Order: sequence, then C-alpha cells, then structure tokens
Amino acid sequence: MTPFPEKLVCITGIAQSEVARPSRRSALQLTADACLAAIADAGLAVSEIDGIATYPGKSSEGGGIAPVSPSEAAEVLGIDPRWILASSEGFSHMAPIFNAVTAIACGMARHIVVFRTVAQASARRQARASTLMSGGRDRVEGNNAWTVPFGALSPVNTFALYAQAYFDRYGATAEQLGAVAVTSRAHAGLNPAAIYREPITLEDYLGARVISSPLRLYDCDAHVDGATALVLSHRDAAKDLRNPPLHIEAMGMAVGGLWTSRHEGDFTSLPAARRAGEMLWSRTDMTPGGIDCAQIYDGFSIFVWLWLEALGIVAPGEACRFTEGGSRIGLDGELPLNTGGGQLSAGRLHGYGHIHEACVQLWQRGEGRQVADASTAIVSNGGYGYGAMLLRRD
Repeated sequence: MTPFPEKLVCITGIAQSEVARPSRRSALQLTADACLAAIADAGLAVSEIDGIATYPGKSSEGGGIAPVSPSEAAEVLGIDPRWILASSEGFSHMAPIFNAVTAIACGMARHIVVFRTVAQASARRQARASTLMSGGRDRVEGNNAWTVPFGALSPVNTFALYAQAYFDRYGATAEQLGAVAVTSRAHAGLNPAAIYREPITLEDYLGARVISSPLRLYDCDAHVDGATALVLSHRDAAKDLRNPPLHIEAMGMAVGGLWTSRHEGDFTSLPAARRAGEMLWSRTDMTPGGIDCAQIYDGFSIFVWLWLEALGIVAPGEACRFTEGGSRIGLDGELPLNTGGGQLSAGRLHGYGHIHEACVQLWQRGEGRQVADASTAIVSNGGYGYGAMLLRRD
C-alpha cells in the first residue's frame, strides 16, 4: 500500500467562472458556473459527485472573502454529498484539497469538487474598508489582531517588512522585484481571462505610487469577483474519465508566522513555507530541477522570492537575481512563472487561480501562453498557513 495518500488521487477537471471587477453575477451563481463546468470538464455527471469542499466556509465578517458555504453550493448544484468540508483553519487555501485527498484515499468519497469563491470587488465597491475593521466594531479579531496594534492595518504593511528586510540583507533592488510584476503582466496579456492585460514596463512599475515602502502599486494583487473549481478523483476512477489524469505527486504543508502570532527568523524568509517545501520534497523522488513551470503565490510580489527560496528552487538570497530582467521566468525561460498572470495581474482568486493555471499548462490548454512540453508543475499557496503541491502528467 502506498504510504502517501496523495498518490491515490488525481485532478480530473477544472474550471473558472467569469472573473470581474466587479461581476454582475452573484457569488452563488459564480460558484455554480465554476463547479458545473469543472464537473463537465471531468466528464462526470453531477450525480457522480459525492463530496464537496471549500476554503474557508461562509464568513460572517463580510468583505466578500468567503460568500458561499459548501452546503449552499451542494444544494444549488444538486449534489447529495457523502463528505463535506468547510476548512477555515489549516494549511492555507489548499487545506480543503489536502483534506479531500485524505477523504478519497480513505474511501469516504470517490469524486470531490473543491471550490473557492471570492466577491471582494463587489464588497469593496460597497465599503472601502470592507476587508478589515468593518461594521463599526471596536475590536479587530482573527489574523489582523496580531498586526493592527503595531500599525499594520493591511497585509501589505506586514509583508513590506519582509521586502525591506530582504532588500537590506541581500542587496536586492526595486528593479529586480519589479521584474516579477512586469513578467506577470506580460503573461496576463496572453490570458483572455486576466483582469489586467495591458503591458507595463519597468519604468511604469518604478513610477507607480508606493503603497507601503518598498512595495508599490504593481506589487499588490487585484481584488476580483470569481470562482474556481476542481474535481479530485480516486486514481482508479480517473483513468476512465475525459482528461488524462493529473497526478498529485506530492504535497507539503505547515502553519506559522506573524499571522498566527508567532515570529520566526529575521523577516527575510518564511520558515513555515520552508517546512512545507521540505515535506513536499520528502514525499517524491523528483527534484526542483525537474519542474517545467511554477505557479507561485503572489498576494504581493515579495512572496514569489520567499517561496522560490522556501521550496529550494533557488538558494537563500538568490531569488532576486533569478527573477532579474524576467528572462529566466518568462514563458521560454528556465522556469516559467505564473504563466496566467498570477494574482498580480489575473486577479486575486486566493491561490486557486494558480492551481487552475497549473492544470491548464499540464493539459496543454494555454494557447499563446503555453509552456512547451510542460508535464510537471509546482504550486504554492498562502502567507500564514502554507501549502504546496507537485503535479505531473503521464
């Protein structure tokens, strides 16, 4: 019997709804659009889906960050689940995927649809402060409670600390970080679903306003309305479905960092992300040199550097030089990065856009942005809970 449950599970279908700023469709409609399309993409009927999961479950805090529960989605879709999950705690946005893998491996379900829906663009249109101290409350709770007392009213303030520390320790430059944003925008220009498709230059990047020094406008992701869904199936069932199965070769996970009230390291690395990377590589014979493309979480551009190093793709302090100029991370480069535009340009789908894009690449659906002969991809998600997956196509 295989020691790792992910090797019993495959991704068999994917889809995204409309992605807009904002959308005229409700969050529940967007969810149904993505889930039904993903189920059809797998070649399954809705009646064959026996599990459903999402991150983080419907939130009462508003802000459009979690507008749909799995129970609501199941009812609308007509799914009668044997297994259901809303994962508000855990290893980043990938937590419901990791749990679904375990459920399938244990025989609790055969085909599970996992979705992530956001309606942050609509929420921000209604209330500019909707993602933080909304509702007139006199207390800040959750992750923000650990940072707001120190003047970090937004995650951008927190991760600007990491960016400045990295600049100071390794001699990195704004031009090197800007290459991440400029390259992501170039890739988004080839993605019809991306929010921002007009190219930007390094001069545009450097000329944009500073949001929280040293992070500029184009270092920050874009709030959107949209839903992403994927179907996970047992490998025995996957081989008979419409698409060549995408194998989950390995996965890694960890929790930690400032957003759990724990500071580790010196702000130039993400120790919890490193632990997730170590777990991932311990579960496979593959190595970082065998990756054809990388879809790296980019809530802010500095995440890309920190994740590249945490995953062992480059050595500490080398990510800034790896991305410099953009040639190594371009579509024909050494490691094509965020080939659909990432969250910086395609839209903030909380990491599920990265998972979707990895599958697009491995199924050779990328058209103008397709990485030649891509058969392996690494995906990372999160900035307080950390998750990573290694995917491969036979």
